[in-house]
Amino acid sequence: MAITRRNVLFGIGTAALASVARPQLTEAFFQASTAPAVLSEKELILLSRNENPYGAFASVQQAMQDALKKANRYPFEPDYDGLVERIAQLHAIKKDEVAVGMGSTELLRMAADSFTGPGKRLITGDPTFEVVGIYATWRNADVVKVPLTATYAHDLEAMLRAARGNSNGGLIYICNPNNPTGSITPASTLAEFARSVPSGYVVLIDEAYHHFAVDMPDYAPTAPASNVIVTRTFSKVFGMAGIRLGYGVAPAKLLEQMEHAQLFNDMNIVASSCGSVALDDVSATQAAARRIIADRAEFMRQCASRKLRVIPSYANFVMVETGKPAKTMREEFRKRGIDVGRPFPPMLTYLRVSFGLPDQMQLFWKAWDEIVS
Repeated sequence: MAITRRNVLFGIGTAALASVARPQLTEAFFQASTAPAVLSEKELILLSRNENPYGAFASVQQAMQDALKKANRYPFEPDYDGLVERIAQLHAIKKDEVAVGMGSTELLRMAADSFTGPGKRLITGDPTFEVVGIYATWRNADVVKVPLTATYAHDLEAMLRAARGNSNGGLIYICNPNNPTGSITPASTLAEFARSVPSGYVVLIDEAYHHFAVDMPDYAPTAPASNVIVTRTFSKVFGMAGIRLGYGVAPAKLLEQMEHAQLFNDMNIVASSCGSVALDDVSATQAAARRIIADRAEFMRQCASRKLRVIPSYANFVMVETGKPAKTMREEFRKRGIDVGRPFPPMLTYLRVSFGLPDQMQLFWKAWDEIVS
């Protein structure tokens, strides 16, 4: 049975309730918690949150307007079921192998709540998206951070060794493409890795940025397997970060284990209405991905003209080596009305820059040249 049915209300455990009381840890949470207060957010050019600066598709914006007319109602089962059915069709799987949530962040929390805990282990890259590690820490799990390889891929061999070092099992988190590095772990090695993971471990693959990598060598979206959960979001290419919609695909038995950790009635009417519209608008999706990939190519050209060292990116952002503390660089950019990515230990001289609109990127490069001159 797909998650977010009404019967999950009575299955919410105490761990899930405890996590609800804590703040939702999103990229925006981390930005706000570390950002020096210079300008208000409305005044800043935001190049820090890996968002789509072009906004939601026209078709999705219309769906949003239509959905607001029903904002006084809870979503009906047909609204939810239609979205689940569309996701199942996309992945050629059954409906009970799909779960939807408030952004993919909710699915990440559900996985941490369900597959980590005292005596169990979370194995994650370093650096990578931190929220799964934080959730696992709240569950009193043993969190093992494995440094990325020299090519900024996940070190799968080291992750396997870490898994074999704890027979109690747990969760292995792989963000692919990885945030904050924008790098990929090759599909061929990932498939073999999933087959080699010890019994008792679940592999969680976060594909938030997959639209920006699908045509790249060595990358392919991951298919769910007996021990694999794949999560995706509508926040990036679809331009729906503020709507909070994501989903996970996995064998039904894994999703059933996660039911207790999901909030009751978590799907809002706008999200449930817009998700299928976004997935159906294939031409707009492809155009949005091409546009952001073109923005990435232009960013790389600007870096090359300045002889800057960058990590090759498969996402909608790039990590740039500045030679200076990223904290200092960020403060300098904010003085000029631009918000760039926070520091990501241990890469404290790298600056993560999300792509904005072309005129915003011109202002970014003007500011860059002023700061480094």
